Amino acid sequence: MSARQPRFNQHVLVDTTPLPDSVPKVPEIGASSAPLLSASFFIGARCKAFNDDYMLCKTEANGTGEIDCLREGRKVTRCAASVLEDINKHCLAEFRKHWECLENNNQQLWHCRRPETKLNRCVFDNLKIEKAIPGTPANETPVHLRERQIYSQNL
Repeated sequence: MSARQPRFNQHVLVDTTPLPDSVPKVPEIGASSAPLLSASFFIGARCKAFNDDYMLCKTEANGTGEIDCLREGRKVTRCAASVLEDINKHCLAEFRKHWECLENNNQQLWHCRRPETKLNRCVFDNLKIEKAIPGTPANETPVHLRERQIYSQNL
């Protein structure tokens, strides 16, 4: 047994120092993980340039990217928020069905291919954003376009 008495810190540490005016203000997205996962490929497609700028900044910052790259990070957040806003405006029913399916199936995409197909079609028809999975071999059908999902309960 240890002779030292345990010490518990129950205080939440919050830095109240405001950000400098050089860092643009942007509201938080305010979405949970299921809607973000549902929209992630569309966010990646539309915001690729902003994401690349942010990752380049973090790479060049040598460990201080959290501070040095706030401006680029805010651009990524603003772009992601615009994608979610557009999806909510044009495809709300399909979007809700897909992310609720993800929520109910432990965030596993392969359980939710039917609502995903409807969401992909709606987003492409209204926003002209096509879902593309990075790194998919050119000679294979992407997993979300296959006729039959091997492991899914929802055949």
